[in-house]
Amino acid sequence: MGAGKTTVGRMLAKRLTWRFTDTDAEIVRQAGRSIPQIFAAEGEEGFRVREQQVIDQLTQLEQCVLALGGGSLLREINRQHLAERGQVIFLSCSPEQQYQRTRRSRHRPLLDTPDPLARLRDLWREREPWYRATADHTILVEQRTVAQVVQHIIMVLT
Repeated sequence: MGAGKTTVGRMLAKRLTWRFTDTDAEIVRQAGRSIPQIFAAEGEEGFRVREQQVIDQLTQLEQCVLALGGGSLLREINRQHLAERGQVIFLSCSPEQQYQRTRRSRHRPLLDTPDPLARLRDLWREREPWYRATADHTILVEQRTVAQVVQHIIMVLT
């Protein structure tokens, strides 16, 4: 959360003249309701099932940049589909920077807690090893503009 996946993904897709899809937006489109509504009705597990289906669908497309939700790599099948079907770029961002970027958002159910920074730190400890293990490339995004991050991605992909 807050690493810039959607913003970077949109700009990268535009530069490559590829399609861009945010998996969370696709989940919302297919479900016909918001992520907080999905979490409320189906819990995190129901959301993860939907996410797995969307990742399976979208990783079969060609010339497509995907922005994934932060928890998508928790499932082995998602990691497998991503590794087999494309290049994975990990946009690395500290929990403190994520907090600065997300603290005003009301649309992040996992941060609906009395101490969102502590929650981001917990999520980082849990998820970061999966991000690194799955990534073909890791790019530090702190103190870089979106354009700089996109240029770096293009450089490592070519």
